[in-house]
Amino acid sequence: MSPSEAAPLPLGATIGILGGGQLGRMSAMAAARLGYRTHVFAPEADSPGMQVATAHTVAAYDDAEALRRFAAQVDVVTFEFENVPAAALAALEGLAPCRPGVSVLSTCQDRLAEKAFLEAAGVPVAPWAAVRNEADLAEALERIGLPAVLKTTRLGYDGRGQAVIRAPEQAAAAYARLAPKPLVLEAFVPFVAEVSAIAARGADGAVAVFDAVENRHRDHILDLSFAPARVPPAVAEAARAHAARVAEALGAVGVLALEMFLLADGTLLGNEIAPRPHNSGHWTMDACDCGQFEQHIRAVAGLPLGPTARRADAVMRNLVGPEGLAAWPRLLAAPGVVAHWYGKAEARAGRKLGHANLLLPPGRLAAAEEAELLARL
Repeated sequence: MSPSEAAPLPLGATIGILGGGQLGRMSAMAAARLGYRTHVFAPEADSPGMQVATAHTVAAYDDAEALRRFAAQVDVVTFEFENVPAAALAALEGLAPCRPGVSVLSTCQDRLAEKAFLEAAGVPVAPWAAVRNEADLAEALERIGLPAVLKTTRLGYDGRGQAVIRAPEQAAAAYARLAPKPLVLEAFVPFVAEVSAIAARGADGAVAVFDAVENRHRDHILDLSFAPARVPPAVAEAARAHAARVAEALGAVGVLALEMFLLADGTLLGNEIAPRPHNSGHWTMDACDCGQFEQHIRAVAGLPLGPTARRADAVMRNLVGPEGLAAWPRLLAAPGVVAHWYGKAEARAGRKLGHANLLLPPGRLAAAEEAELLARL
């Protein structure tokens, strides 16, 4: 990296963000607080990110001319979700610094590449196999056993793009239904909890990691995150170490999340990498002096990373669909709760509309009755 690339962006510089969802929105708000402008590029007009950005471009990700114009108006490029086509980021890399770069995006977009990367980085994963045809599937099922999970290698999130195979006769239908091919078969993991950790790597190579959290899903969508994770200290430190190892091995510049399965014996298995701010890190916005969105902008802008120490325990709840919309007035009046709305126009079932962070004195979460906490959210 040249000295000019390593130097922090000057105040007033423009950070380009590919993607206009809520992660881009909260990143743009953090950028404004740090003195930067933002330019959001997305196919959807009036997206949550565009509502708060300084400028926006509404265009398809394969619009080469729009990408060139966008690059000419920004000082650095980042992205807010990993389903941005790698080709779009590759086209921009020759025109503006991209943080993270296309190699990071490509690795995390493909579950086969991601599994191989995690293993090479020293993060244990569940047994897996590439499935390019039905013969591969039969061989993989024989080796891995049942139950197993068949997944698309691309474009899956919130439970989409996967099928659990519990009996041999279910395999053919699962293979036929899932697309695009190839697929990946993974052993079904009897985990006792899902744990994740958010790591940041700066342009100078420094790495900082937030406390590991415990996640709970409903209908395949993250429902709750408990910070810190209610796990033994050794497990929490192992989760943080895995996330730091991934950030360093990827050479990423920015924030990433590592999702892990916790087994009954205390083993952690890497599941997925999200190379951008993550839903399970939303608690950091209110429980840390420097939340994940500010941390991401700091890294992308070449600033020193901020402190990751937690000054409060927290429980984060996603506000999803009509139920989340109905809860909004109550949460605004709830003591100890900080609520965030994403600016989406329609409260469709399964759509993330906002989140709420319940803040507690440090150390209180471990001893608190969970039912009492959730009643406040």
